[in-house]
Amino acid sequence: MSIPSPGKKVRGSLSGTPINALFDLLGRRWALGILWNLEKGPCTFRSLQEHCGDISPSILNSRIKDLREADLVEKTLDGYMLTRRGKELRDIILPLGKWSAVWSKEVFDYIKPGTLE
Repeated sequence: MSIPSPGKKVRGSLSGTPINALFDLLGRRWALGILWNLEKGPCTFRSLQEHCGDISPSILNSRIKDLREADLVEKTLDGYMLTRRGKELRDIILPLGKWSAVWSKEVFDYIKPGTLE
């Protein structure tokens, strides 16, 4: 399966707008978790698998492949790490995460520990 790409039909968009292609990619199982776990720097496959908890090796391998193809993750001598573009995306997503924590509290009265800091 190839990664969602702009200009082609993706989940939620027949036209494949860039934002829908990105959300389709990030909505794949473990995609965001991998981006989050690469925050502190390079990780080997095994250490990334441990950080992600119950991810299977085949899903991790598939997701890394997707994220590399999208230029969000790269493989270095030290392991996998975020590309410049991956770091930019993470910086954009962080405020969305903060917004969602407030929304969750105000609309659903749900507070996940560590999300309203």
